Amino acid sequence: MVEVKDLTEVTVEDLWKEVKDEDEWWGEIKSLSMRGVKRLLESAMESELLEELHAGKYRRTELRRGYRNGYRYRGLLTEMGPIEHIRVPRDRDGTYRTKVLPRYQRRQKRVNRMVRRMFVLGVSTRRVRDVIEPLLGQGVSAQTVSRICRTLDAEVQRYQARPLLDRYQYLFLDGIVLRVKGAAGVKRRLVLCAYGIRQDGVRELVAFRQAKSESQAQWLAFINNLYERGLRGANLTMVTTDGCVGLHNALDTVYPYVPRQRCWAHKLRNVASKLPRRIQEPCLAGAKTIYQASTRTEAVIRFRQWAEMWREQAPNAVRCIEVDIDELLPFLDCPTDHWRKVRTTNAIERAFREVRRRTRPMSCFQNSASVDRIIFGVISHLNNNWNDTPLHQFTHNS
Repeated sequence: MVEVKDLTEVTVEDLWKEVKDEDEWWGEIKSLSMRGVKRLLESAMESELLEELHAGKYRRTELRRGYRNGYRYRGLLTEMGPIEHIRVPRDRDGTYRTKVLPRYQRRQKRVNRMVRRMFVLGVSTRRVRDVIEPLLGQGVSAQTVSRICRTLDAEVQRYQARPLLDRYQYLFLDGIVLRVKGAAGVKRRLVLCAYGIRQDGVRELVAFRQAKSESQAQWLAFINNLYERGLRGANLTMVTTDGCVGLHNALDTVYPYVPRQRCWAHKLRNVASKLPRRIQEPCLAGAKTIYQASTRTEAVIRFRQWAEMWREQAPNAVRCIEVDIDELLPFLDCPTDHWRKVRTTNAIERAFREVRRRTRPMSCFQNSASVDRIIFGVISHLNNNWNDTPLHQFTHNS
């Protein structure tokens, strides 16, 4: 039995029990809002048809261009939730096409963008429904997510064909290997990438293309495409690479006069592979002192001292650096504040890490188009973040 208190005994806590909880408040607000949106849409379409027919309901006029023919009903999934049974007016001739709700549109464009965003950030097509349903009150199937994500194809094409401004100070070139399903089974597919640092210090993933290998022909086609789209290299201070022979031969053709920097991280990994484990640590520590020098002259002296110390115990390791020493030191001619960023391809490797993080839940890509979609999504996300955060080392004179 409910206890009835005298008014003089009622407390604030008792009064709050009569107030609806937060979920009820917001539920009612959402319901009222959705009814208001529905009425607004229906009113807009009525006005649209009135303009089309030049005559209102039950009105006789010589300006009439047609007649009404009842209604049909549609649903729409919006960012606020689903709206059911929206009344869409029809005309007798079937020529009226509403611009308020385009044909076959079952979801608001913002919902589609939300789905694409979740997919790009790593939510699988089957899990998108689990995320969206509690938010919007209605989910979408995995097949619908795939169809929505296929709209990225047009954006990928625009990205790969857009003109480039010749404003890059440093260019980094490298590739990432991904697994793609084909007719004969899963194959490894290479994606060539270009990463640039602009004169204003803004980082940008400039371009990517799928390729069969890192051959000279594949790299030449990729780099030549950059050149033809506007990256002529007039402001390029240096190009940093991993040392791929095919890439260097391609650069000789397109950017022959731009200094080239071999990546120290790749080079030291190669050196480590040629060393016995017992001397690996001290030998690599000595090699690192070469790029830690303050001038080119000092770096050459340190290299010669290191080579003399280790030539007898590790001749192959010494030879590995010796053959490329002239291409390992160009970064020392750049401003001191830039050295750490430009002596390796770590900048582009970090972008690859984002791609791998996104694709880790997938055993492989279903086709080449899905490779382009996900890499484009990751690149767009990174470029948008970088656009407002230029590297401080490049925003002042060193």
